This record gives sequence, structure tokens and C-alpha cells, in this order.
Amino acid sequence: MIKHEGLPIESKPARRQKKFHSEEKANMTADMASGSPPVSGRRARCLRPLGSIKLFVLCQGLLQLAQLLVSGYLKGSITTIEKRYGLSSQMSGLIASFNEVGNTVLIVFVSYFGSRVHRPRCIGVGGLVASGAVLLMALPHFISGPYEYSSSISNPVDNRSGSGLCSAQNQTYGTSRQQNQTESGNPDHWAVIPILLLGQLLLGIGGVPIQPFGISYIDDYASRKNSPLYLGIMFAVTVIGPAFGFLLGSLLLRLYVDFDKLPKDKIELTNEDPRWIGAWWLGFLLAASLLFLTSLPYLFFPAKMPKEDPAEAGEELEPETLVSEATPAEDQTLLEFLKAFPRIVVRTLKNPIFLLVVLAQVNLAAMVAGLATFMNKFIEQQFSKAPWLSNMIIGGVNIPMAMVGIMAGGAIMRKLRMSVRSSALLCTVVVFASVLIAMPLLLLGCPTQDVAGIFPSSPPRQDMWTACSLECACDLHAYNPVCGSNAVEFQSPCHAGCTDWDFDKKNYTGCRCIGENGTGSARGGSCGTRCTHLFLPFLILCALAGFMASLSQTPSFMMILRTVTPEDKSFALGIQFMIFRVLAFMPGPVIYGSAIDTTCILWGEKGKKRTSCRYYNLDLFRQRFLGLQVFFLFGGFICFLMTLIILRRIKRQLPLNSQEKGKLVSGIKPNDLQHDGKSGEIMKMCPPEV
Repeated sequence: MIKHEGLPIESKPARRQKKFHSEEKANMTADMASGSPPVSGRRARCLRPLGSIKLFVLCQGLLQLAQLLVSGYLKGSITTIEKRYGLSSQMSGLIASFNEVGNTVLIVFVSYFGSRVHRPRCIGVGGLVASGAVLLMALPHFISGPYEYSSSISNPVDNRSGSGLCSAQNQTYGTSRQQNQTESGNPDHWAVIPILLLGQLLLGIGGVPIQPFGISYIDDYASRKNSPLYLGIMFAVTVIGPAFGFLLGSLLLRLYVDFDKLPKDKIELTNEDPRWIGAWWLGFLLAASLLFLTSLPYLFFPAKMPKEDPAEAGEELEPETLVSEATPAEDQTLLEFLKAFPRIVVRTLKNPIFLLVVLAQVNLAAMVAGLATFMNKFIEQQFSKAPWLSNMIIGGVNIPMAMVGIMAGGAIMRKLRMSVRSSALLCTVVVFASVLIAMPLLLLGCPTQDVAGIFPSSPPRQDMWTACSLECACDLHAYNPVCGSNAVEFQSPCHAGCTDWDFDKKNYTGCRCIGENGTGSARGGSCGTRCTHLFLPFLILCALAGFMASLSQTPSFMMILRTVTPEDKSFALGIQFMIFRVLAFMPGPVIYGSAIDTTCILWGEKGKKRTSCRYYNLDLFRQRFLGLQVFFLFGGFICFLMTLIILRRIKRQLPLNSQEKGKLVSGIKPNDLQHDGKSGEIMKMCPPEV
């Protein structure tokens, strides 16, 4: 100890010794809390190789990344699964959102058991359950037969039976084939749905403890200085994870679905062919392996660990406090907790600001859930893009723009030190701007291409196409689209009346339904919508609309944190996420899928059972799909606007003595209406929802 100007100053060795004793005290405190005999010093560090909060943050980030990668990958590959097994868009939406069922049922119990269980082990077990669930979702590929599609366009070895060309012999082929389909039915369709739903249900159950327990554990044992940084990393991962999932889908969907069952020279389709099915199952195997590996370390983390800052450990973790004191919530039995929960829910929902902000977030969350599930399908249909390219655009452009918007919203709040009322104003303005940007998207598109016998539905033209192909006795449900030299699309070469294949030019010739004298030709594949020149403007406007809407994410969470009483804050956040799941994440994809199904003009059939849609009315598709986006954005704008109006009325009606005493009016702190210097710190702790 040395002195300077009459004040004692510790030397470096003294400070090191004091820090060592503080760490030793913290280790002993943690041992007493967990019921273990006290262990101190270097021995404690040797016995606890996973006793570092920094290592826990690393493991938590990797596990959340793997968990959310599954979410993004499923949404990126759901339309491929839909085509592979003949599902409707409504069923695809139900499968994509079914994990929320298991999550919602159990999330209520997290609040009760959070302080009573070994949190790291619960996270590890949940991760292992989620890993098994993801593995289960890949099972349909291995129990179903090879992918069967209508006749090949590139290798017609047997032109009269293998390529679906028009000939007298094709009549026998078409009849027998249709009978075989009727007899065999579609077993894959009915076997896959229960497996995928069960996998999603278990995935939701396994994911229940991962984020809540992980974030609370970090906040308990990280230092005050580092806790916001660690939580910020966790919340950033919630956005990056789905982006990685879409990018992984973009990579794997370029591989053929049955590349593990067929030699390479037997794969005839290319990834630009409308009948192409990518290796959707491979991503689930990779994600399951990643979940398994990232879950294992949690089984070895201690239930409690020393505070990262020893000085804080001495202040907060006193042995007598840990042994003898308990919060009121910890004294409750499970039955008492369940009885009190509805009362707390009602009390929280009576707060008008909380209710309106949550409803605004529900509108935006439902929009995000639907767009994330079906935006790749929209891009494929509207702009004739391949599935892998659609996933790359979503994962590489749309999601990063939303992440930038979330970060920018937090930075604006911290820079301007915004109050609750100014936060409501910011949310109202940016969501209204998003509505204005999204409305022109309704006009960026092209009508459905001409498809013989299907669209447009004018009787004279359709009768002409039907009569032309009648002599060929084509399979009514064949799907091997070709584009005629007259820019009209046909369901198959047979429907175009084509009689031969030109190996040199790689197209069909002698097509009696194309050209005046029946000498037209056709190339394999769809004619497309010829809307590629509108794709870049669509992409820019869509990214800007997402950026503007995501600016409201952090301010809206801030409003919730500041407008509920402190004792109800944790319950309010739990109620908020439960409402999200029940009103947004579960119904959102189903609503979008149902709207898409109403625009179908030709359904596929197999064994007299309807399968996936072959052709859509693209004008209706665009209007209803993007119309839902505008509808949900406008709903969010109305809720934020009503919040702003109520806050302004409270400001005018708030008496001076209430401001001075700091009373709560409708659960709102008067000081928050004026100014809150802590907004920067609170902002860092607001979790963004993906």
C-alpha cells in the first residue's frame, strides 16, 4: 500500500491479491448456491472447465444459429417439398408454422421453472430434442421411392413411350399410364404430412428453453459492462440464423433430390427445368448434426457460475441471501402460478399502450411470417426464377436489409434519446412510409403466360387447342411443359402435337398445334412470364419496404418495456411472445397459403387426388399476396397511430403533481413521456423477433 496526497493507493500486487480473493469468494458462493461443497482458487477453475461466461456466450450463439438456421432453411425449401409431395400452399403454410404449437403450449411454464431447474442442462436436452426432430423431418426422403416426373425432354430414347410425343401408339401409353396412377394412388402425400408435422411439433418443444434460459443465464452471470454486448450478439444471431438457412437452401437446391439414389448420368433434368426438385432433405441432415454438436457442451456447464466481474459477485451473491431468501415467484407452487397467470394477463392487457403496441407488432409479425414462407414461391412464379436463386435473394438481400433496419432503429433511439411518445411517432412514420413503398409493388408484374387449353379461358381458343391435341390422346395430367415457337406454352409435347425430337437443335419438331401448317417447333421448359425487366425494381422496393418496417422493431420493444410496471415486466414480455405465436406466427403462413391457393387455375392430379398447383393466375397471385402485405402494414400503422394519439392525450391530461411524484398513469411513467436518459441501455436489451 502506498500513499499519494494523503490517500492510500493500492499497488498492483495488492490489487491482484484482492481480485484473487474476490474470485475465490464468488466460487465459494456459487458452490453454496448449488449445494456443492465449497471449492476455491485454481482447483475451482480446473474442476469447472466450462465455468466461463464467455464460453457460454459462444456456445449459446452457435446453438441459436443452428436452431434458427433450421427455421430459415425450412421456409426456403417448403415450396420444393410442396412440389415433391403434391401439397397445397395452405398445407405448406401449416407445416411451416406448426413448430409454434409445441412452443406456445410450453412457453408459459418457462416463467415458472426458469429459476428452479439446471438451465444449461435444460438447454442441452432441448437442443438434442430439436436435433432429433430435424432428423425426423428428413425421413420422408428415405422412406419414399425415387422422384417420378412426366417424360424426359432431353433423352427420349423411346420416343413413343418415354417422351410423351404425339402418335397413335401414345393413346395406349397414355391410357395405361393413367390407369396405373389411379391404382397406385399417392402414398407419399399422406405419409409425409404426419412426419413433417410431428417433426415440427418436436422442434418447437425442443426450442422452448434455448433462448429464454440462455439469455437469462447470460444476464445473471455476465458483468454489467459486458451483458449488453453479449445480449446484442444473441439478438443479432436471431436475424443472421434464418439468412444462413436461406443461403444454405440456395446451395443445396441446386443438387438433384435423388442424387444419392441415381448415378449422375441418369439425372436428365437441369435446375432450370420447372420439374426440377432439389435435395431439400440434405439441409435437414446438416442442420441436425450442427444442433447435436452445439447442444452437447451444455450438459457440462454448471447450474451456477461465478460472476464475470468479481466485484459484482461480492455485491450480489451473498451466501446467506442465496440460501435463506426467495422471491415471491419462487415461493409459489405450480398450481398457484397457473391460477395467478390469467389475472396477470388481464392486468397487463388492460394497459392500452401495451395492447396497441403488441397488436401493431402482431400485424408486422404475421406479414413477416407469410412473406418468409412464400416469397421464394412468388419470385419463382412471377419472375420465372429458379428456387435456388430465390433463396439466395431472400437470404442475401431481404433479411440483411431488415437486420440493418433493426440496428438503425436502435441507433436512432440512442442518438436522439427518445421518449415513449417520440418512439411512437417514429414507429408511426416509418410504418406509414413502408405502406407507401409497398403499394407500387402491386403493379410490378406481368399476366399469366398463354397456356394452351388453360389460360386465357376464352372458349374459341381453348376449343381450338383441345381439338388439335385430341387425336394424340394425351395424358390429361402430364406435366412436361414446352414453349412453342408461337410463344404459347403447352402442358407437354403431346399437347403441342409434336411428333419428333431434334437431337441437334435440342427441341421438338413437327408440332401440329403450332404454326399454320403444323410445322412448328417447341423447346423444353416454360415460356416464362417475360417479366425479368421488372425484377430489379421489385427487389429494390421490397428491400426498402422491409428496411422501413424494421426500423420500428427496437422502438416498439422499448415502448413495451417502459409502459408496464416493473413487477410485470418479465410476464409482459412472455405474454407478448405468446400473443405473437398465437396471432401471428401460427396463422400467418396459413393465411398466405390459403390466399395463394385461391389463385390456382390448374391443379395437378395423381390417383384421383389433387396435388400441388401447376399454373396460377399471376395477376390474382400478385394482388392477393402483396395485398396481404399492404393490409398487415396498414394495420400496424393504425395501431401505432392510435398509440401516439393516446400518449398525447395522457401528456395533456397529466397533472403536474403526478409528474413530480412520479406516479404511474395507465402503467406509464411520467418521466418516460418527457425524457429517459437510460434509453441507450434499455435499447440494447430489447430482443428483435425474426
